[in-house]
Amino acid sequence: MPKKERKRLQVVISEEQDALLTRTAYELSSPERLISKSEVVRLAIEKIAKELGDGEQFDEYRALLEADNLRDD
Repeated sequence: MPKKERKRLQVVISEEQDALLTRTAYELSSPERLISKSEVVRLAIEKIAKELGDGEQFDEYRALLEADNLRDD
């Protein structure tokens, strides 16, 4: 069976965001299954897309994107 094709995305994140990713991956991991930071990012994408698809939290996400620490300067 052919391998599932995936797209690659490279982003620049702050040390604080990297620490959040690391902590989240650690907290989601178990002795049976280690969760990678990439999996945390994919999970977050799915969760945000679902919430936006349900019409929830537009204002909250917009406010987060307007915060200085999330801007692409």
